[in-house]
Amino acid sequence: MVLCGLGSPLSLVPWAAALLFVLSVARALALPEICTQCPGRVQNLSEVALYCKRTPELTLQARCCLNGEGTILGLDLQNCSLKDPGPNFPQAHTATIIDLQANPLQGDLVNTFHGFTQLQTLILPQDVNCPGGINAWDTVTFYVNNQSCEGQRNICNSTEDPEICPENGSCVPDGPGLLQCVCADGFHGYKCMRQGSFPLFMFFGILGSTTLSISILLWGTQRRKAKAS
Repeated sequence: MVLCGLGSPLSLVPWAAALLFVLSVARALALPEICTQCPGRVQNLSEVALYCKRTPELTLQARCCLNGEGTILGLDLQNCSLKDPGPNFPQAHTATIIDLQANPLQGDLVNTFHGFTQLQTLILPQDVNCPGGINAWDTVTFYVNNQSCEGQRNICNSTEDPEICPENGSCVPDGPGLLQCVCADGFHGYKCMRQGSFPLFMFFGILGSTTLSISILLWGTQRRKAKAS
């Protein structure tokens, strides 16, 4: 006969199960909103699932493939009836693979991928163009029901304009077909032509004094109107 006292191993089983349940719920609640934007989980044979399973350190949670720090490396939003990726989509800017096929996406997606510099595989409906165009990717492959945009190019290296950024600025990729010019240290302003640090105290001082003056003027105007009435 086995006694199930308070300190016996069998008595700890329900507590362990409850603890695991609480931890799983807490982990689900901590997921980025984009991971739970669409019901269900990543399908086992999807490209995102296969990518995630190739690396033991990665895990599938809801619609995302996450690393140990909770960073999104893969996002599967296929067949979610999306007309656009939604306001939470920038949360997946660290992803290297994203699947958006089987969605009625509308409009140009180029501005949707600002900051998605790590993206290397993007799966889209067949009638939706790869963001940035075919020149922003190494390979664009069309299939029966979707298309795959593979290998995001560094537009700063592929552009034929050597003066795309000013003399004191440098070109930095900002997503498929996108770039930004960043001023070198010690330069700021229009075309990075102003030297020295940005005068924050002067800027906010002028802004504050202007705001205060307008507020006093409006207060005086309202006071005169009140007396006149």
